[in-house]
Amino acid sequence: MTDVMEGVRILEVAEQTFVPAASALLADWGAEVIKIEHVERGDAMRGLASSGIAMIGKSVHVLLEHSNRGKQSLGLDLSSEEGLEILYKLAATSDVFLTNKLAPVRKKLKIEVEDIRAQNPNIIYARGHGQGERGPDADKGSYDSLAFWARAGVSLAVTRTDYDHVVGPPGPGFGDSIGAMTIAGGIMGALFHRERTGEATTVDVSLLASGMWAMGQTISLSLQLNMPWQPPPGGALRNPLTGNYEVKDGRWISLTCLQAGKYWPSMAEVIGRPELAADPRFADNDALLENGSEAGAILREAFAQHTLDEWREKLEGFAGQWAVVQNTIEVANDPQSTANEYVQNGETADGTAYSLVSAPVQYDGRAAPIRRAPQFNEHGDKILTELGLDWDTIVDLKVRGVVA
Repeated sequence: MTDVMEGVRILEVAEQTFVPAASALLADWGAEVIKIEHVERGDAMRGLASSGIAMIGKSVHVLLEHSNRGKQSLGLDLSSEEGLEILYKLAATSDVFLTNKLAPVRKKLKIEVEDIRAQNPNIIYARGHGQGERGPDADKGSYDSLAFWARAGVSLAVTRTDYDHVVGPPGPGFGDSIGAMTIAGGIMGALFHRERTGEATTVDVSLLASGMWAMGQTISLSLQLNMPWQPPPGGALRNPLTGNYEVKDGRWISLTCLQAGKYWPSMAEVIGRPELAADPRFADNDALLENGSEAGAILREAFAQHTLDEWREKLEGFAGQWAVVQNTIEVANDPQSTANEYVQNGETADGTAYSLVSAPVQYDGRAAPIRRAPQFNEHGDKILTELGLDWDTIVDLKVRGVVA
């Protein structure tokens, strides 16, 4: 794979997943990322196992690996003058400064735009927020389960009206990872702009904005119709060839054939009812949509007669669009995932194996290789030495708790 970000240095002062996952993507694509961690505890993500909100295997902290692969780590006390001086020296050599610190914290630590630009006028300054840089909640923190999932309308949009509770996120870091792609794209655009014009810009991405963009078409429809979006009654539209059908062994097949009339004859053949293609109720697209509930009942009955493996074989020659509703283990082993290297194996520093999802963009037909996340302060001495600090100075900084 071509390392399209090679030669770009990113200085990160961020924790958890949303913003760190953005620089992890950029590291996958060749950027050098220096991660500044709290001088004593490191990134708060390192202690997530004790939070009670996620099941984490004891052998490898894969959530940390997902959002920190390929980086260098330096434990640094940014509240000290000497620690801040080290950060400023690193900023002077970097192309991008990336943070998710709230505005009051950025001001207190003296890492606002003007502070960092004073060290490097050409640096791109990127911020990740919960709700945005402006507005009454700009200075309030958030998580993807709140700003991306609940506040952006995703949760209610996927909650069926017959549920007695709202649906939570499908897994850890869902909105964070989507938002991280947005940050990575924003940074790459800013780098391109600087290359073309010489102008360094700021980049702002929030979890709320990312969730609203993901819901963009739905929100626009809601505004046009002047009503909140809800799943269609019964979970299906008039088109019987869009929706999910349960099969004999309790699994599900998902259909999305938007041109219902075009694909109905082929489906009639698949279910062993070729006469349905000429049935007046389903003879053309308008008739099929008008009688969609009847056609859907026929399909539900037909799908319930065979197992998933049998349907895989039957649908192999179907002209329309369909997929098996898969779990996370199945998608990781999906032949398409395997063929395209969408999941790759890696190793921790001590050689423990694990698997991660690859960066979603591939260059020159190959997936970006997986590199492990750093141990806390793993590269501290190396980074400080490269800044010109001698060993006696580094030891003194360690003793006084300025660096880890």
